[in-house]
Amino acid sequence: MIEGILGRKIGMTQVFTKEGAMVGVTAIEVGPCIVTQIKTQAKDGYEAVQLGFIAAKKLNKPEAGHLKKARMLRHLKEFRVSELAEMQVGQNIDVGIFKAGDKIDVTGFSKGKGFAGGVKRHNFRGGPKTHGQSDRLRGPGSIGSTTQPGRVLKGKHMAGHMGNEKVTTQNLTVVEADPSRNILLVEGAVPGGKNGILVIMKVKSRQ
Repeated sequence: MIEGILGRKIGMTQVFTKEGAMVGVTAIEVGPCIVTQIKTQAKDGYEAVQLGFIAAKKLNKPEAGHLKKARMLRHLKEFRVSELAEMQVGQNIDVGIFKAGDKIDVTGFSKGKGFAGGVKRHNFRGGPKTHGQSDRLRGPGSIGSTTQPGRVLKGKHMAGHMGNEKVTTQNLTVVEADPSRNILLVEGAVPGGKNGILVIMKVKSRQ
């Protein structure tokens, strides 16, 4: 069985449980994905399946050659499988691999916020608005030290590009899986904005 699949975020809505409780859910268009390549232990040194998602309008020659045995697809991603013999190129993988109650991890890119200062980006509290520092309320403060090491260390929290980073939300619960519409309803929020591409993985049982 394959461990994951690709999907596209549609947006958030709400559903009601049998007990009448309201649950906020994220609707994800999951597949159908096409098997575009099979990796074997003998040839590649490991076993995996490459899936393609969303039809591509145009591909360059290397991409078109790679996908000549399958459909022209825009997004490709490899997933590990437990039984490689069950897979073949051109096979469809859909939301039917999930069921209500399953635990999943969802990976996507967070919304880009552009250039942001330290207060917004790293939750700095800013400087005191007193003792002649009335204009330093949102300033970062000192970023260096004295003679040792005498430089700004790598990774220092400063102003810069905020968001647009790979984020994984773990242990989300599947509320509903609808193969007829290729829709997966997941309790809670997932990374990214509308139409963002997501990687949906089954949570392995932790011993």
